[in-house]
Amino acid sequence: MEVSLMDLEAQYREIEDEVLAVVKKVLRSGCYILGPNVRLLEEEIASYCGSKYAVGVASGTDALELSLAALGVGEGDEVVTTPFTFVATAEAIVRVGARPVFVDIEKDSFNIDPVRIKEGITERTRAIVPVHLYGQSANMEAILEIAEEYHLKVIEDAAQAFGAEYRFSLSGESNGRPRVKKAGSLGDAGCLSFFPTKNLAGYGDGGMVLAWDGEIAEKLRRLRVHGTGQDRYSYTLRGKNSRLDEVQAAILRVKLKYVEEWLKMRQQRASLYDELLREVSVPVRTPLVTPYTTHTYCVYTILAPHRNELEEYLKKKGINCRVYYPVPLHLQDTYKYLDYHKGDFPVAEKVSKEVISLPVYPELPEEKLRYVVQEIRKFYS
Repeated sequence: MEVSLMDLEAQYREIEDEVLAVVKKVLRSGCYILGPNVRLLEEEIASYCGSKYAVGVASGTDALELSLAALGVGEGDEVVTTPFTFVATAEAIVRVGARPVFVDIEKDSFNIDPVRIKEGITERTRAIVPVHLYGQSANMEAILEIAEEYHLKVIEDAAQAFGAEYRFSLSGESNGRPRVKKAGSLGDAGCLSFFPTKNLAGYGDGGMVLAWDGEIAEKLRRLRVHGTGQDRYSYTLRGKNSRLDEVQAAILRVKLKYVEEWLKMRQQRASLYDELLREVSVPVRTPLVTPYTTHTYCVYTILAPHRNELEEYLKKKGINCRVYYPVPLHLQDTYKYLDYHKGDFPVAEKVSKEVISLPVYPELPEEKLRYVVQEIRKFYS
């Protein structure tokens, strides 16, 4: 039996008529870049996420880079982040001229460990970039407290966690925050990705930045159009071309209406995985859901002994699985200049050798999910 890691066509078939209708409307309009659909999508996503502003950009990577630039992070600065993430997180820091400073992760959530963050802070530190990995938020209450203590900016990488909810403790609520907030709306900026594999996915690249400060939002709008000033050909910032196009925005507006339903379907399939993997008593650890956040299961990631052999076995059985991420960033060739070494972040290094992500998407048939678990049981037996 063939089981895809995700089936993008299945979702498209459900909404094909709506998508084609809005695409045709955009094509007939003659307005293809930063038009009415982008403005409406920004308003709708800001409302959904509970943020005051949203600024559409060309990708999730650009969202990170432009957020750092808009918040004044630049040459000679340092930014604390996790080594266990997609390369874009660190890449964006480097692109603005700053230096990534890695700290280790929590062994259960795989997110950045707030206890370790202070170890990475120096007089040059300007920001913290927590990553909401695999679909659930990092411990933002603890991170925000550290940021306030050291006067640092917080830029959330929420690319994998669109729609996840974060619950502050009662003491956190008393600090003037709502008790429950969406991932991406908690820090100074929140970065979203609309890459085709994400919870809210376009049919191409796209991204967005959430912000609370009107001046920062306006700066982001200028940065995404080459740093434009008051008129078309004056440039007051070192920006870039990072404009969200109308076709993607129109498609995302259609899909936003269904995203809550799709998230519930992901959670249902994750719950069935949890149940079935417990029943067959295989030596894998299913995803831990922390008490302060919901999990959206952008990917369903387990810890598995003999991970490489399991991956090879499942692929031979027609099951497409993926390892996110096999080599932590501090051990990648491109970051050798940071002078990190094997053993510096033992939790991230151990986890990277054991994680494997199983097929999960809203339309995944139960028959195929049960087949995946059956083959995992056969491998370990």
